[in-house]
Amino acid sequence: MPRTNYTLSDFDYKLPTELIAQHPLAVRSSSRLLDARDAAPVDRVFSELPSLLQPGDLLVFNDTRVINARLNAIKPSGGAVEIMIERLISPTRALVQLRASHAPKPGSNIIIAPQKQRASATVESRDDRFFTLALKTASPDFETLMREAGELPLPPYMHRHAEKVDGERYQTVYAKHAGAVAAPTAGLHFDDGTLAACKARGIDLAYVTLHVGAGTFLPVKTENIAEHRMHKERYVLPQSTVDAIAACKARGGRVIAVGTTSVRTLEGCALECGDLRAFESETEIFITPGFEFKVVDLMITNFHLPKSTLMMLVSAFAGYDHIRSIYRHAVDQRYRFFSYGDAMLLAKSTS
Repeated sequence: MPRTNYTLSDFDYKLPTELIAQHPLAVRSSSRLLDARDAAPVDRVFSELPSLLQPGDLLVFNDTRVINARLNAIKPSGGAVEIMIERLISPTRALVQLRASHAPKPGSNIIIAPQKQRASATVESRDDRFFTLALKTASPDFETLMREAGELPLPPYMHRHAEKVDGERYQTVYAKHAGAVAAPTAGLHFDDGTLAACKARGIDLAYVTLHVGAGTFLPVKTENIAEHRMHKERYVLPQSTVDAIAACKARGGRVIAVGTTSVRTLEGCALECGDLRAFESETEIFITPGFEFKVVDLMITNFHLPKSTLMMLVSAFAGYDHIRSIYRHAVDQRYRFFSYGDAMLLAKSTS
């Protein structure tokens, strides 16, 4: 009988800090690809991906676009506050994370972008790690503030602020719909040449939109993973993609999700609706070992943080023991980890 009683510690692993990629490679598709579909992983280069797929397969991408979600602010006392916008509720209200020596309390005021575009805001409420922030005037609104004073929000493990190169490289080449505060990083390996090679091989392309939230970097704090509360993320699954998936399945092709966000969109919709249909909603799906995947056959993904919900997701997809084995291989072979790191190709476990 398959094991189901996993704890947070089961998803830990030792990672040398020097393997955490701090900058992108010069060429997107020159990253390494660990072909881990079978028991024995094979070391490849990402540009080989089209040759590993079959005519009739379908790649499903997340076409969200990362916004300049990091804003600086100050308290009336002068204390520094960093704002990370999770999502816009309206032009003048936003759900955010606030970082300060002492977090502002509900009812308090802060001044956003004091050096560039002064705007006053009130902390309306707090729900665990997230705050609701309301601007006191309609102009400038949050979109204006982000456009004129915001910064691209690199993940915390990069230990640096965004540079000019990140403006291009921390976006996928097919990014379209603005709204994410973190990139769907599996897609960062695709360049125009790789996409063209996939099409030339007879592989179809389809798109979903899931706006990745800052909650994707929040740690799991409870050893009993069943007690963990997932963050919500907005998604859109268009009819064209539903039709493309149905056609792929009908011809015996495989649905290949590019990234865990595409997996969460497809499987979250199937779980909520009972089947796959055009849908726009929020998902807080928490995928752990024992989950039954109904849509995705293969997955392209980066290497994830220890003890993260994404480690749990890939373990559910490819098998816990298999993931432990390929992560050991990746560390031993000095793969690059996390957002600007290398990728792996996984197949859904049949056991």
